[in-house]
Amino acid sequence: MSVPLRLFDSLNRSAREFNPIEANHARVYSCGPTVYHFAHLGNLRAYVFTDTLTRVMRWKGLEVTHVVNITDVGHLTSDADAGDDKMAVAAAREAKTIWDVAKFYTEAFMNDVAALNIRAPSRWSVATDHVQEMIAFAERIELKHCYELETGLYFDSSTVPDYGRLAGHGDGPQANRITEVDGKRHSSDFAIWRKSPSGEQRQMEWESPWGKGVPGWHLECSVMSLKYLGNQFDIHTGGIDHRQIHHPNEIAQNQAYTCTSATGANWWMHNNFLVTREGKMSKSSGEFATLQSVVDKGVHPLAYRLMCLQAHYRSELEFSGESLLAALTRLKRLVMAIEALRAEADTTVLITSEGQALLDRFEEAVCDDLNVPKALPILDEVLATKSLTPATRLHLIERMDQVFGLQLDGMTRTALRVRPVLARTDERTIAKRLAERQAARAAKNFGLSDSIRDNLAVAGVDVMDGDPLGWDWKLEL
Repeated sequence: MSVPLRLFDSLNRSAREFNPIEANHARVYSCGPTVYHFAHLGNLRAYVFTDTLTRVMRWKGLEVTHVVNITDVGHLTSDADAGDDKMAVAAAREAKTIWDVAKFYTEAFMNDVAALNIRAPSRWSVATDHVQEMIAFAERIELKHCYELETGLYFDSSTVPDYGRLAGHGDGPQANRITEVDGKRHSSDFAIWRKSPSGEQRQMEWESPWGKGVPGWHLECSVMSLKYLGNQFDIHTGGIDHRQIHHPNEIAQNQAYTCTSATGANWWMHNNFLVTREGKMSKSSGEFATLQSVVDKGVHPLAYRLMCLQAHYRSELEFSGESLLAALTRLKRLVMAIEALRAEADTTVLITSEGQALLDRFEEAVCDDLNVPKALPILDEVLATKSLTPATRLHLIERMDQVFGLQLDGMTRTALRVRPVLARTDERTIAKRLAERQAARAAKNFGLSDSIRDNLAVAGVDVMDGDPLGWDWKLEL
């Protein structure tokens, strides 16, 4: 059975069958991080989504060329055209050079990506490596589409067809952009090149036909996507916040550059926000959760990956300590069941009609606009189908995990245990004290049992009596 892959296109607000421009080869561009701070969990949801997308395409037998940019210049502290560059603000905050800030947070982001088992793209494309190409791009579109002000070169959004269609008429860039620059022809016009203020020398600035300065944030993605994937490629991904301003501006630049109405990508795909009870997770408040903060609490990073997979990428996902721990428990349950199955298995893999039916249902789910939440319970069904040999069940799980990316083929219960950073005792001591407590409870010596529990609590260990998985301790989130 071969099910066509259907993907939702934000531009047309509908799902349709995915057929790559080049047979059997998908070309994908994803908006990457601005490396001025640690990525928060909401940022990382976007990369779990794009990883799932490329995994599904590979599962379908497609070759994938995937480009992700690294923004190390040009992104202001808002989406407006005036204000401070995020990188310069970070450099001042940390008393470092912008280059050092970019290097540090790029490495931190790469570590997060690896911890979440997100496959590296075909190319990491760094903005500052492409500034001269951005200048050449701007020179090509300047005459018909741009105008110069004292503060820089601006794109005239009225010069391209149907500007803002991606954002949606009535709620698009025209309605959301704040006019902050004197002399702009339209509030939706945006900076292509921002001149350095007179008498000011920035750590990052380049000579250009419009004076010394830096490229506008939107320019880099147009330049790098078209350079590495062609003037029209298959898919462009990003967070839903990019749908309102950043991506409409990319489309406008692409149309100006190619002198066509083509948007640059045949599909524009956006993942929704990670939210808390206080609202969208962001860095603006200075309080946000990072992947390392999750690990510091004693939670394996793949629990967060599973948490993301449990919600459709176009739905909001609420983050809480409780939901993360629930995902961790689900992951433990899967790993323990698979470990038990591995102990029984020989080498006999036999895909019967029953096993094929499970694979077919899995394929139907993931090909329905990446409906991974619908596909996940099929793992439980595979584990419970005793009419299939253990080796066959393991084979089916490994096939499905090519999409899930949970490392189920080699993950162990022991590997999932992460020592909380605040735990003030080692695991061997914890295990010994827990065994003593179990013996005390068996002897109905509840005073001793309670004393051991209280001592462990002082050390940062929360004993979980009655845990059906046999996992004995954790730290509260």
